[in-house]
Amino acid sequence: MKLGRSSRTLFRTALVAGLSVLLLALAGCAKEPTEMAKEEKFEAPSIPGYEAMTIPADNPLTAAKVELGKQLFYDKRLSGDNSRACYSCHMKENGLTDGKPTAIGAYEAKLPRSSPTLWNIGYHSKFYWDGRSDSLEKQAVAAWRGGNMGATAKDGHPSAEEICAKLNQIPGYKSQFQKVFHADASPDTVGKALAAFERTIVADKSNWVRFRGGDQSALSEEAKRGWTVFSEKAKCTNCHDGLLLTDQQFHNTGIGMDAEKPDVGRFTVSMAEKDTGAFMTPTLLDISKSAPYFHNGSVATLEEATDLMVKGGKKNKYLDTTNLKPAKLSKAETADLLAFLKALDVEYTVQEPKLP
Repeated sequence: MKLGRSSRTLFRTALVAGLSVLLLALAGCAKEPTEMAKEEKFEAPSIPGYEAMTIPADNPLTAAKVELGKQLFYDKRLSGDNSRACYSCHMKENGLTDGKPTAIGAYEAKLPRSSPTLWNIGYHSKFYWDGRSDSLEKQAVAAWRGGNMGATAKDGHPSAEEICAKLNQIPGYKSQFQKVFHADASPDTVGKALAAFERTIVADKSNWVRFRGGDQSALSEEAKRGWTVFSEKAKCTNCHDGLLLTDQQFHNTGIGMDAEKPDVGRFTVSMAEKDTGAFMTPTLLDISKSAPYFHNGSVATLEEATDLMVKGGKKNKYLDTTNLKPAKLSKAETADLLAFLKALDVEYTVQEPKLP
């Protein structure tokens, strides 16, 4: 069909108008570039001079996810009895531990081991004192479903799924989960959010990192002498090595091995006899705040713990004599060593979030 001039003009006008409406509609659906960049890109904290943190491909960091994880980390409504949050066992005044010999979980459950510190936890590849978990996400959910947070679905306690159902009834949480995961709260998405936040707990501005980066003023003269004792004479770096101050390996130091039924530690995971009574080397960051010490909280003071380790641990059949070497220190050297350990404090700058 052949159109006249006026018809062609009307057709072109209608076509242009239609395209304009379509483009406006698409623009309304699209996010601003800056908003997309903020949501999709998040620069994780890093330790200068150390390898980049490995982030799981199925749980990339975003600012919104980290913020959601922080809220969940501080929220007591995650626990079975609403009595404690993750933060209750990892408090800044206790060096991100709870300051107890062994942890007390929801429903006042007495747990067999102490709460380990979370400093630089995102750089680790194994979790718990015995390393039984190989994922920070899995560890978060396991602690939630276990005695720590009490979402056990046993003895009348709620399950993690039931707690998620309650979270989904809170508008502030429901909207965040939808924004971050395009799904409601579930054990999987809660675990991923918690892990994302925990990966930001990095001692990137500590005096220790500054000192190892070449800033000699970061430590006192006494602490610098203590570092020499620590690394050269006492050989503490056999286990407490590198910028993380842990080799992330398992060692028997003899702690608890004199009990009637000793905790065999890593052996329960590896089933290797050599791992009997072996536990993960903890970082020494914030060590002055995290008493009592060791996996069973059996040593009350830093002075006692230092003396025990300088002497090579406690003798037992499985003692790691390869890495634990007794050293004879003078009073002055011991004082310097303690000054170094106390200089490993870290400032926890995370502000407690406002909860939905």
